[in-house]
Amino acid sequence: MVRTDRLHLVLMLMLTFSTGVVDAVGYLGLDRVFTGNMTGNVVLLGMAVVGGTGLPVLRPALALALFMLGAALAGRVLRRGGEGWTLRTSANFLAVALGLWALTVFVASAPVHAEQLFGNMTTSAMALVMGIQAATAKKLKVAEITTVVVTSTITGLAADSRLAGGSGVHWVRRALAIVLILLGALTGSAALLAGLWLGLGVAAVIASVVVGVGHARYRKDARAALAEVEETAGVGAGVGN
Repeated sequence: MVRTDRLHLVLMLMLTFSTGVVDAVGYLGLDRVFTGNMTGNVVLLGMAVVGGTGLPVLRPALALALFMLGAALAGRVLRRGGEGWTLRTSANFLAVALGLWALTVFVASAPVHAEQLFGNMTTSAMALVMGIQAATAKKLKVAEITTVVVTSTITGLAADSRLAGGSGVHWVRRALAIVLILLGALTGSAALLAGLWLGLGVAAVIASVVVGVGHARYRKDARAALAEVEETAGVGAGVGN
C-alpha cells in the first residue's frame, strides 16, 4: 500500500495539474485573468495601472481580493485542526470540488462572455476556490508543492541541483510539479475549443477525486490508529492483571 505521505504528494500534484487547467481557462477564456497564480495578477495590475496597455484592471483586482478571502476562510477553518489530513482538510477540499462543479454548470448556462457582470462573477468565484485550495494545500505541508505556483519550485530545482553543487533533493517532485502545471495549461487551452465548461469540469473531476481519495485514507489511518491504541490499552490491562 502507498504510504500516506506519498499519497498526499500524488494528490497535491493532481491539484497542481488542475491549477494549470483553471488558469488557462481564466487567462485565455475570460479576459486575461489568472485565478490561481496571483503573481501574474499583481504584475498585470501593475502594468494596467499605467493605462493604454489594453490590460484588464477590474477582474484581476477582484481575483486577487477573492483569492485572499478564500485563503483566509480556509485558514480559519483549519486553524484548530491538527497536523496532516483532518476532517477540516476534507471539508475545505470538498468546498473546492463543489465550487468547481457549480462554476462548470454556471458557465455552461450563463452568457459569461456577453455579460460583464457574469464574467466578473466567474473569475472572482474561480479565484475564491483557488484561494481555498492553496491555503489547504499549504497546511498539509507537502514539501515543495503549493499547487498554485511553481516559481519557487523552479528556483529550488535549479539552486539545489547537482549542477549548482547541491544535493538535488526533491528534484523529482519539483520537476513533476512544473511539468504538470504546464500540461494542465495545455489541457485547459485545448478544452476551450469545446467551451469554458469543459476545462472547469476537468478541474472539478480532479478535485472530487482528490477529496474522495484523501478522505478515505484519512478514515483508514484514523481507524488503524484507534485500533493500535485499543490494542495497547488491552495489553496494558492484561499486564496489570
